[in-house]
Amino acid sequence: MTLRIGCTADDFTGGTDVAAAFRRAGLRTALVFGVPDDTSVLPVDCDAAVVALKSRSTPADEAVADSLAAQRWLRSKGASQVYFKYCSTFDSTPQGNIGPVTDALMDAAGAGITLHCPASPPNGRTVFQGHLFVHDQLLSDSPLRHHPLNPMTDSALVRLLSAQTRHKVGLIDWATVRRGVETVRDAVLAHQKAGVRHIVADALTDEDLAVLGAATLDMPVVAGAAGLAEGIGHAHPTAGAAPAEPWPRAGRAAVLAGSCSARTLEQIARFHAAGLPSLHLDVLAAATGRDVTGEALDWYDAQDPGLPVLIYASATPEELGAVQAQLGVAEAAAQVEELLGTVALHLTGRGVRRLLVAGGETSGAVTTALGIRAVLVGEEADPGVPWTYSTTETGDLALMLKSGNFGAPDLFVRALTETK
Repeated sequence: MTLRIGCTADDFTGGTDVAAAFRRAGLRTALVFGVPDDTSVLPVDCDAAVVALKSRSTPADEAVADSLAAQRWLRSKGASQVYFKYCSTFDSTPQGNIGPVTDALMDAAGAGITLHCPASPPNGRTVFQGHLFVHDQLLSDSPLRHHPLNPMTDSALVRLLSAQTRHKVGLIDWATVRRGVETVRDAVLAHQKAGVRHIVADALTDEDLAVLGAATLDMPVVAGAAGLAEGIGHAHPTAGAAPAEPWPRAGRAAVLAGSCSARTLEQIARFHAAGLPSLHLDVLAAATGRDVTGEALDWYDAQDPGLPVLIYASATPEELGAVQAQLGVAEAAAQVEELLGTVALHLTGRGVRRLLVAGGETSGAVTTALGIRAVLVGEEADPGVPWTYSTTETGDLALMLKSGNFGAPDLFVRALTETK
């Protein structure tokens, strides 16, 4: 196989989401964690490769440097197009990082224009008249506006992106998209002649994203959520059925959750309701030096080995606010990542072979702690939530990295108790 599409993702669960989208399009896909170097290799021959970074909330200059390094590596592997994947809620600040990273990737590729679309219809994210919706609500009116690091109080994508770049930002509306690929290409050309560098495109359905994917197939840099990536994947003439990948069925199973999103809290509640064992980590106690990790492992060792377990630091907005008030936002996040990363390392050493991780920052901490640099992407349990497969020092591992907002309420229970 020849690598056809390279992708940089701004967090680890975003990388998993977009890798699943390429696989749905029939492309065999690898996922690489962290900035690759000259020694980094792909786990298999593949059509698409995704580099998952932790660049969503880092300083803009750091996000740019990491993204450019990933782009260089992907191009050295043969990728002629680089897709910049960011969250379907477009979460960012007026300073970035979406605008600065996109501009840097375009400069490096010699690209004159690009197209943005964060729509993800299966997850209720759509764009209409340049405004981002979550189901039937504007993003700014939805529960997802309460991002702990980047609250999203505006839904107007042209306005949001214009604050992050010195270049002109334009819009291709839904009526244009519905007229098809050639009409969209004509609109792109018209924008380019008018001096526009960034185009926001409307999309309400997967069919709209297929049109946008075909229209942007030859752009050196394209940006958006997983939906547009899948549209691009389907447009490749070699797209077919990706092979099924085996995954470990034996061994213990566990969930580690750090996300405080409303959906993750629902999934935790459903796990409780199923009568499965769970333990909440006391982040404030850990900050005072108490051996919270040791206590969690002692608790784990006492559980029925035939049942999946849940260990979580997730909290309601009120509980999270109280922790952040005492520790600060950055320190609270660092404590959660340190706790769950360390727990993950000990759990795999104790025989866990199926590990579900909820939250982008948590996923980054876990894969880093386990020393996992690359995985092969397998089947999805829910849209945007695939199993991935890796070999570690302690054996083969099936790893599911879940964005906080993704997955059905029963995902934790279903993914770890099903037998097929």
